[in-house]
Amino acid sequence: MLCSPQNWGGSYQRVRGGLDAQKCSPEKSASFFSKVTYSWFSRVITLGYKRPLEREDLFELNESDSSYTVCPTFEKQWRKEVLRNQERQKVKASFYIEAHTKKPSLLYALWNTFKSVLIQVALFKVFADILSFTSPLIMKQMIIFCEHSSDFGWNGYGYAMALFVVVFLQTLILQRYQCFNMLTSAKVKTAVNGLIYKKALLLSNVSRQKFSTGEIINLMSADAQQLMDLTANLNLLWSAPFQILMAIYLLWQELGPAVLAGVAVLVFVIPINALAATKIKKLKKSQRKNKDKQIKLLKEILHGIKILKLYAWEPSYKNKIIKIRDQELEFQKSARYLTVFSMLTLTCIPFLVSLATLCVYFLLDEGNILTATKVFTSMSLFNILRIPLFELPTVISTVVQTKISLGRLEDFLHTEELLPQNIGTNYIGDHAIEFTDASFSWNKTGMPVLKDLNIKIPEGALVAVVGQVGSGKSSMLSAILGEMEKLTGVVQRKGSVAYVSQQAWIQNCILQENILFGSIMKKEFYEQVLEACALLPDLEQLPKGDQTEIGERGVNISGGQQHRVSLARAVYSGADIYLLDDPLSAVDVHVGKQLFEKVIGSLGLLKNKTRILVTHNLTLLPQMDLIVVMESGRIAQMGTYQELLSKTRNLTNLHQVISEEEKAHALKRVSAVNSRTRPKDKILEQKPRPSLDQGKQLSMKKEKIPVGGVKFSIILQYLQAFGWLWVWLTMVTYLGQNLVGIGQNLWLSAWAKEAKNTNDFTEWKQIRSNKLNIYGILGLIKGLFVCSGAYVITRGSLAASRTIYVQLLNNVLHLPIQFFETNSTGQIISRFTKRYYVASSRQIRRLTGASRSPVISHFSETLSGVSTIRAFGHQQRFIQQYKEVVNENLVCFYNNVISNRWLSVRLEFLGNLMVLFAALLAVLAGNSIDSATVGLSISYALNITHSLNFWVKKACEIETNAVAVERVCEYENMDKEAPWIMSRRPPLQWPNKGVVEFINYQARYRDELGLALQDITFQTHGEEKIGIVGRTGAGKSTLSNCLFRIVERAGGKIIIDGIDISTIGLHDLRGKLNIIPQHPVLFSGTLQMNLDPLNKYSDSKLWEALELCHLKEFVQSLPEKLRHEISEGGENLSMGQRQLVCLARALLRKTKILILDEATASIDFETDKLVQTTIRKEFSDCTILTIAHRLQSIIDSDRVLVLDSGSIVEFEAPQNLIRQKGLFYEMT
Repeated sequence: MLCSPQNWGGSYQRVRGGLDAQKCSPEKSASFFSKVTYSWFSRVITLGYKRPLEREDLFELNESDSSYTVCPTFEKQWRKEVLRNQERQKVKASFYIEAHTKKPSLLYALWNTFKSVLIQVALFKVFADILSFTSPLIMKQMIIFCEHSSDFGWNGYGYAMALFVVVFLQTLILQRYQCFNMLTSAKVKTAVNGLIYKKALLLSNVSRQKFSTGEIINLMSADAQQLMDLTANLNLLWSAPFQILMAIYLLWQELGPAVLAGVAVLVFVIPINALAATKIKKLKKSQRKNKDKQIKLLKEILHGIKILKLYAWEPSYKNKIIKIRDQELEFQKSARYLTVFSMLTLTCIPFLVSLATLCVYFLLDEGNILTATKVFTSMSLFNILRIPLFELPTVISTVVQTKISLGRLEDFLHTEELLPQNIGTNYIGDHAIEFTDASFSWNKTGMPVLKDLNIKIPEGALVAVVGQVGSGKSSMLSAILGEMEKLTGVVQRKGSVAYVSQQAWIQNCILQENILFGSIMKKEFYEQVLEACALLPDLEQLPKGDQTEIGERGVNISGGQQHRVSLARAVYSGADIYLLDDPLSAVDVHVGKQLFEKVIGSLGLLKNKTRILVTHNLTLLPQMDLIVVMESGRIAQMGTYQELLSKTRNLTNLHQVISEEEKAHALKRVSAVNSRTRPKDKILEQKPRPSLDQGKQLSMKKEKIPVGGVKFSIILQYLQAFGWLWVWLTMVTYLGQNLVGIGQNLWLSAWAKEAKNTNDFTEWKQIRSNKLNIYGILGLIKGLFVCSGAYVITRGSLAASRTIYVQLLNNVLHLPIQFFETNSTGQIISRFTKRYYVASSRQIRRLTGASRSPVISHFSETLSGVSTIRAFGHQQRFIQQYKEVVNENLVCFYNNVISNRWLSVRLEFLGNLMVLFAALLAVLAGNSIDSATVGLSISYALNITHSLNFWVKKACEIETNAVAVERVCEYENMDKEAPWIMSRRPPLQWPNKGVVEFINYQARYRDELGLALQDITFQTHGEEKIGIVGRTGAGKSTLSNCLFRIVERAGGKIIIDGIDISTIGLHDLRGKLNIIPQHPVLFSGTLQMNLDPLNKYSDSKLWEALELCHLKEFVQSLPEKLRHEISEGGENLSMGQRQLVCLARALLRKTKILILDEATASIDFETDKLVQTTIRKEFSDCTILTIAHRLQSIIDSDRVLVLDSGSIVEFEAPQNLIRQKGLFYEMT
């Protein structure tokens, strides 16, 4: 579906800051001379020489270059293009013209946005090109002057000064062109990325499945970058042909019709390069697809890294990503070899053109003599010709690649969006929400997921939605949010919405900002929200209270804290309707009771709001105003609790949801709520205590920006990866081609000198023939060196690329879990994608590199929380935040561009002075030096300017790439986990009893933090079933983390069947343990791959596991069954279904010890009972440690371990604990 242009509206207002408050660029107020020489930037260069630059030292963007100006201007043109395209389609339809639906042209919208500045840039290029041809003509007059001037003459000084003025003007104009060109290309990328970001906030569910998060990030980082590259090279499309034609015309003036021979060579060679470019296009397209897969898988690995470590799956997923990388490198290798061929032809073209021209020149007239004037004027023109010939195929290749990127971008911008008409938001009836004969699907053509819904929810009502796993509970909330496609009927909603998703979405910012979520701070209400959501004790434990930075996806706080922060965000928003998708499942009973009483229930902060609560906690049902029972996407029953009981006294029709046992327990809990005395409430009032989170309070680390020069060890590391053989061969080949190039010029100079001194025609013919042959041989040798050098560089760079990539991947996978909890995904992914002056430039490039990570992180974070953002209606605020992080990157880029221009102007000025001195010396020398020597010296002086720029540019590129290697190697020196495999290995059958013993065990997350576990001592019996309980943050999950050595010991030890687990490798340990984790993590791919990533089990085994976890019927209903594609993060399965898939994994992996970490928190009670029965039966001969908030899940355990403040307070049989009336009794 084509996006509606109105969806792209919205004002662009600054939220905070502004240029007036920043360090404004002095460029606009600078004098003309300061502008053209970039002298206004000298203060930054000077400061960078004195000390490493920081972000605050850089100048801010000009208003016209900022994303605040660029994005809305481009979006306005894009909307116009969308409307024009719609009109074109209507016209075609009115004339019954059959044609493929043409998408709006992104290129046309870009042209309309930037055409004025592009024309300005083109004019700079025109003048620079004209001046580049003026200098050879002046040099020609200088050589003529030296040949014919027998005494001192002012003409020579005039030519010398004219030559200097021309080259100096060329420098100023060319650098102005480069500056404008680079800044314009950056604006193009900014504009396109802004459009991608905004589109990502509008994507429908179908589009989200079509474009994964990794693919969308790749559109932003790779395809938008390709458009930037094209813009930077755009003028070469006309400039290169213009320079070629000008060079040929001027060569005609020197050598006559003989130049046509050179043109014939061009006509022959250029189509061959075009053919190579076409082939490269196909390879790049395939490579881009592999890149998408790679980034997608890498992102999933980083998000699911804990699961990989728990299951010891790192080698398997490492091999998967290396396989994709190797495929990408194969495509890259083929493309590079084709590029080597193109480079060979390009390098040889000037030589072949000159050789063919000279041969024909001599054949046309045997009296033609090669004078110094003709030689060096022609060689200067051939040198000018070399540059456009070298650049033209490159820019053609860029155009080809950009065409692919444009197609991908237009496909994305053309994808289906959420329809506003999926839900009516202007409802003025008596109800908050109303469904009338409504059916919904996740896509327009798919089968209905929700069918024939008829509900009227009164304003201020408290509604429970219950049902089995996969019955459509969460889908109903999605339908209310407008996230699903409405197939039939009507659904209307009145007022604003707040949404708490089943999987808490937490931003990478301080905790206070997570709760405020863009709202204004109201201190009193804010405190009420914190208290009601049971966050005050947690704030006292956090290092900076509510100013503590929370990591990506809330990695440095517990699951229960994440859900409470998410709930607090919703409560603080002050919305009219609250959609709560099972927020109580991740907290213990004690905290859940407080959240219900103080937030959700009839006496809570939301008592006057409309609340729709998806829950599996059936004890809450009597307190509901309305209960909706879902079954297979339909409403099976609806009414108050008493109405449902009176309609179905034996609960026959509700057997799938409420069993007789749950009914009795629910009634018991209601009386308990009303009759229980104060002792339990004292738990709420007890003083703050250390907890799991005291040990887990890991502050998010800002990206480290090194200072000073890149260490030689970094360059040495790259050279080792490159291969020393290839390093030496590279040096030899490049030295050889430069020496041969110098030899060619010296040979021509000697040729011209001999021709001038030879009067005998026969002798001249013989000299000409010998000289021409040797000139040709030298050219062939140079071509051979060029070809060999390109091949060697390709082999070495590909080898280095693979080696460094594998090292980086290996280092990342060996890092402890705490690293991933304190470093953003964007920082990690950015490493997988890529002396006076140098001191400043290097640091600016480092700042630029570091500023890219927040852009990727924010983009990724937005994509993962898009449903929450849309529910709250905060799209514009997030667009604003995106522009802020983009602007930070643009500031660094802008300063980097200016610093490059500052250097180039000064270097080229030095080269210009050398041209002036060479010309003046030639005039002063008079007849004492030969004209051939004059021509050679001025030619080399003219080339010095380009050579200085070239070598400094290459030195900067080397250091830039060294900075990239430095960022990669940074992970090399970080503390790693223990080795996966050690010399001491346990017996194959270990553990065979399942006896787990903790002896005085202590653990902390970091050395400077408090203990998360203190003096833990207990021992299980073989095949014993142990329940582990405690309030949120008591240390339950830390205990399981210690068993897997996710958290290493600070004291004591853990012994399993007689072996101290600290003495064996991590994979030997983790591979022999089994866990069903708290957060079900699935990877994109088939269901079969998610169940069995190592391909160890047969299909029959998989079906058996699915049957045991009650998923067989569901999987059999899928068209592809076991080959059913799981979307990124398992988003096309419900949370409960994901947890059951994790259970199936455990059933397949069956080991002697099983840890259940809140494994059934997201499934209904009836399915929970069935699952517990399955676990008891299938793992009857195993030791089971069950961490649970639902006490029903552990009530039949042999013993229960009660944790509080990281210590054991009770450890007895559950019946004994209840009789003792201790902490466990208070939690029941």
